[in-house]
Amino acid sequence: MHQKIKVLFRHRSMEMGGVERVLLDLLENLPRDIFDITLLLTIYQGELRTEIPADIQLISIQKGREDMSKNPILRNLQLLKRSFTLWFYRKFPKALYKRFLNQHFDVEVAPGYSDFDPVLDSPIKSKKIGWFHTDVSYDPDQERVMGRINALQKFDWTIFGSRQTREVIKDLYNITYPKSSVIYNAIKIEEVRIKAEEFPVQYDLHPVFSSMGRLHSRKNYHTLMKIHRRLLDEGFSHSIAVIGGGGEMENLKNQAKELDVEKTFLLLDSQINPYPYIKNSDYFVLPSESESYPLTIGEVMGLNIPIISTNVGGIPEMIDHNIDGYLVSPDETAIYEGMKLFLSNPEMVSKMKSNMEKAVEKFDNQKIYDEVTAVFVSQHQTK
Repeated sequence: MHQKIKVLFRHRSMEMGGVERVLLDLLENLPRDIFDITLLLTIYQGELRTEIPADIQLISIQKGREDMSKNPILRNLQLLKRSFTLWFYRKFPKALYKRFLNQHFDVEVAPGYSDFDPVLDSPIKSKKIGWFHTDVSYDPDQERVMGRINALQKFDWTIFGSRQTREVIKDLYNITYPKSSVIYNAIKIEEVRIKAEEFPVQYDLHPVFSSMGRLHSRKNYHTLMKIHRRLLDEGFSHSIAVIGGGGEMENLKNQAKELDVEKTFLLLDSQINPYPYIKNSDYFVLPSESESYPLTIGEVMGLNIPIISTNVGGIPEMIDHNIDGYLVSPDETAIYEGMKLFLSNPEMVSKMKSNMEKAVEKFDNQKIYDEVTAVFVSQHQTK
């Protein structure tokens, strides 16, 4: 019997997000007869932490906020202790590996840019693989961009989440990655369809545009809200339901109050199962300024909900414009025109829904798992 390849995934925590969903999918589907998999979480925190497959060896460095004291003084002391502990292990990675791992790994994986330094600083002689899902052209912080681009060059192999993610680095910075490949994220359409039927959702005002994403400024929900107000003022009755939590929540709540759209621009926060909210909407809108290859697009296509999306990142690799979705520039006027078209042209939307039924055949998950397996195996063999 051949010896299994020992793989270590490093990640910060399991809050609801695209990288976390990709990570969970890989943990669930990579072949167990080839790999012995360990997940090291910096913090055991987040809505998705309970979804980690039971046969994965799970190690966490510190406990999450969910498991801390409700007493504010004790809680602050626990957070202070946690910060110091994590600082210490960042400074002395050998101590971290000796305390929590104390074993050899053949391959270490950073599934997102927040995991680059922990994997690259690893004291063991493993093959290091970095995953990159981010469109660097929309980040104004050039120091941060160059830090990530340079870190990617230090990995033994880099996996990019879309062609555009890799090509934009070459176009803007003339930097190439000969030791890399493009592997799309797997999209679990059948699973999404089942989850979408788990409970009923009723909206007070149709038609409804649903949307899903972390509430960050680059997701552009502040702009979407302005467009919503503008369309209402022009007599286009509709509502918008945004599924997702994050740092922009308070700003968006305040903006909704200022624009008097609190009853029609619904901020639904993070949901463990967001799919019934999407399934029971009429359209889906993704207003982001930057994306890589968002799982959400394929999932929504699987639910047969017509999509308006900004033409950024790897999205045009997923949507054929005006055939199985509608692509617009990531600016207020273009998104407004697209939404207005959906609200006023039911024939076009109906045709799109029909085309979408065949479009989901684009997403071949087994091919993706085979490609990831091939990368891990080939890197192990070149040691």
